[in-house]
Amino acid sequence: MPQPSSSSPDSRWMHLALDQAKRGIGLTSPNPPVGAVVVQNDKVIGQGYHHKAGSAHAEIEAIRDAQANHPKLLPGATLFVTLEPCSSSGRTGPCTEAIKNSGIRRVVWGANDPNPKHAGRAREILNIAGISVTSGVLQQECSEIIRPFSKWIQSGLPHVIAKVGQSLDGRITRPAGEGQWVTSEAARAHARRLRPRVDAILIGAGTARADNPRLTIREGLNAHKRQPLRVILSRSGKLPAELHLFNDEHRDRTLVLNGPSLREALLELGRREVLTVLIEGGSQILGQAFAEGLVDEVVWYIAPTLCGSAGMPALGYELPHSVALENLKVLSVGDNLCITGNPTPTAQAPAPTA
Repeated sequence: MPQPSSSSPDSRWMHLALDQAKRGIGLTSPNPPVGAVVVQNDKVIGQGYHHKAGSAHAEIEAIRDAQANHPKLLPGATLFVTLEPCSSSGRTGPCTEAIKNSGIRRVVWGANDPNPKHAGRAREILNIAGISVTSGVLQQECSEIIRPFSKWIQSGLPHVIAKVGQSLDGRITRPAGEGQWVTSEAARAHARRLRPRVDAILIGAGTARADNPRLTIREGLNAHKRQPLRVILSRSGKLPAELHLFNDEHRDRTLVLNGPSLREALLELGRREVLTVLIEGGSQILGQAFAEGLVDEVVWYIAPTLCGSAGMPALGYELPHSVALENLKVLSVGDNLCITGNPTPTAQAPAPTA
């Protein structure tokens, strides 16, 4: 079926639904962030987003908003939603039933349900009820916003973000006696904005011992966000009892995983309904994540500093092949650079012989 153009009239309203969905990023696990708007006579009469698991889905929020503020305009209206409406009962009832009972006569969505057991069911249910359906509007953008959910529902693995701060010569630590930080305060503040997006922050035991980090969400970044799990991957499980992670107000959100490989650790987090993991260190874990193809997103900060061989390399693990990035973006953060992208493995061909 041909997909609607991103310049179609429906895309205007889907952009507004995406704006709603973005408000729920980092808040909805194990559900995906979803946004919706209800439109009648070329006017938004209702809007909403999914706030957290167990609460009303975006479609219900938008319908309730329209019922409260424009009840006479709701019959015959069009619902725009970023994800195919659910058609089965979970923590809440099926959205298809609420849509059928609302008087809405047309539904437009962006991304299809990534769960093959449910994909396409909404169209069938709504069509039987005499409700017109259009799908695939801004499909790429709507699919992108639920990438963590899609990966988790299909593989059991969370979406992995690798965050690195390094010098120009690829070092993540400075020479002895020069202090802990390689990147600037502005870059570190920028990087902290990643934490409200994720369900867990993962580090190795070496980073826990050397840096004694807190791994908390700074006040004001997201008042509604629960502190992400702070995960320490340790072979021995022997860690200093005085670490901040074991003694602060969020100590119940600290998890030590003893002995498993990184993949096994990620699968365990997936079983705990963790959809997005931020790897903040160290060198071995980051290298292993890239070597095993576990990284979905890269956020890489580069400082205008040379640290030489005294510094630790960013990736302390041999890669079987190089890893290129696609969807590349480069941002100046003060005098540091931030490079983001999605890894796409590319095996290096051997050099030709004479």
